[in-house]
Amino acid sequence: MFSTLWHHYNEGGWAMWLILFWLVCSIAVIVERTVYLFGASINKEVFVATMQKCILAGDVAKAVKMCSAANAPLARIVQAGLVKVNRPDEEVQAGMDEAALREMPAINRRTGFLALFANLAMLCGLFGTIVGLIRAFGAVGGESIDPSQKARILAEGISEAMNCTAFGLIAAIVALMGFAFLNGKTQGMEDDINEASVRVLNLVVANRQKVNLQGM
Repeated sequence: MFSTLWHHYNEGGWAMWLILFWLVCSIAVIVERTVYLFGASINKEVFVATMQKCILAGDVAKAVKMCSAANAPLARIVQAGLVKVNRPDEEVQAGMDEAALREMPAINRRTGFLALFANLAMLCGLFGTIVGLIRAFGAVGGESIDPSQKARILAEGISEAMNCTAFGLIAAIVALMGFAFLNGKTQGMEDDINEASVRVLNLVVANRQKVNLQGM
């Protein structure tokens, strides 16, 4: 199998190396983003329930410590608001908003490059296809080429064109599938952060009298 793939790769010509470069870049981004996003994810419902229990008990200090232990974007955003719980509601909201401005770019970072890599892989495949077809048609119309070799050169040119097209499409499909998956995961995390931060803020505002600031 690998020998067959290597044979097709070599038949695709030098443009295959350009496509391979974009494919490697796509895989690297997919792996890095997947590791980060899954490492930064926490169960929203469990987290909010834990925060609710601590806030209703008036133990905000414990809630802050649990946010620090969670080490996730959602926890850090909520923590930024909890440490200002003895301030006016506007300052609590501002603290969460400021933390969100720091965390959101890290969640979205580099995912958009996958769409670019997909387009570049397809364009490089198209370029290799055109080069192969030029070579093939040049063999047919070339007067200086031995007629007995025209069929072989024509077949090699068409093979180069088709292999570049196929590899370019494969690389683009990988990049686009990764983009769709990571974009969905990112959007889900952003929705969880927006919902959970608002729910925690409402809990703080509604139960301000129960909040125990001792130990903070």
